[in-house]
Amino acid sequence: MNGSIDVLMTYLRVSQHMSRLFRSHFSRLQLTFPQALLLNVLGEEGPLPISALAERTGSANSTVSGIVDRLEKLELAQRARSGEDRRVIYVAVTDKYQALQEKAEADVGGYFASVLSSMTPQDQDMVAQALLRLDEALLDKARADEEGSEEEASKN
Repeated sequence: MNGSIDVLMTYLRVSQHMSRLFRSHFSRLQLTFPQALLLNVLGEEGPLPISALAERTGSANSTVSGIVDRLEKLELAQRARSGEDRRVIYVAVTDKYQALQEKAEADVGGYFASVLSSMTPQDQDMVAQALLRLDEALLDKARADEEGSEEEASKN
């Protein structure tokens, strides 16, 4: 491999493969990947406000709210007002989700671990480190671009 185009193309191919695998796995459970991701976060972290759930999944509040609407219809998640601040609404998984998770390994982490099991622990660590470096580089570039945009706007 050489150059940024090779890295980009490999990343896009891996993303497509992962999307296809996850879509196939979760469709058997009648869940979309975003629904399964939200359920996994809630299952691991407990009840969360929509805003925290959006932050954890890298989604907009409105997107998360729509996904939660569908999960409520499936009786896999429920909303509840905070006892301390009635303006805050928490989302939590239901007993039905707990049963689904136990029965079908519906959590994203467990499924992904099964996908990675064909790799050596050293290769898994190498991939994780490379992805962390890529994430940091992307965040650094986004911050620099944002700062540049703010400086440009202040000049105008």
